[in-house]
Amino acid sequence: MVVFLSDWIKLIPMAALVAVMIMVSIGTFSWSSIKDLKTHPLSTNIVMVTTVIVVVATHNLAIGVLVGVLLASLFFANKIGRFMVVKSEQTQADERTYRVVGQVFFASSEQFITSFDFKEAVERVTIDLSDAHFWDVTAVSSLDRVVIKFRREGTEVNLVGMNEATATIVDKFGVHDNPEEVEKMMGGH
Repeated sequence: MVVFLSDWIKLIPMAALVAVMIMVSIGTFSWSSIKDLKTHPLSTNIVMVTTVIVVVATHNLAIGVLVGVLLASLFFANKIGRFMVVKSEQTQADERTYRVVGQVFFASSEQFITSFDFKEAVERVTIDLSDAHFWDVTAVSSLDRVVIKFRREGTEVNLVGMNEATATIVDKFGVHDNPEEVEKMMGGH
């Protein structure tokens, strides 16, 4: 109507349009969502309430939706960041294999690093990435730190099973196979 009948719509008093908009808002609002706040997850409630507060405070639906989407993304990243595990098994007397399963990104990178035993006296470590996916530069940096820490302990490190996307990001941003970059990363020590 606004596109094709704009000449006639501008004749309608603004107060009448506001009244229609208020009635549409009341009719489309999910009133049960207020009583369901007790049963929904806390993260969902925070996203919903924050979005409403931002829309009311700024009088701008776009800003409210943007804030809601950003919060939901952060909560989602935190949730899937917990689904990363590193399984360890001794394959030979002087060799250990670590199998990484899950998504490695900024939310799970610290957990990734702490999953390795750098003080164990083994000659070779194999890190199997067949069931893992590295998403960002922080994840690649954590892989670099793991490889470099093992090598500083005198352990030979083999990375196996990278999928194509992981291999691409590791090749682009990884420094563990570049001695000059390793020195820069470790502060020249």
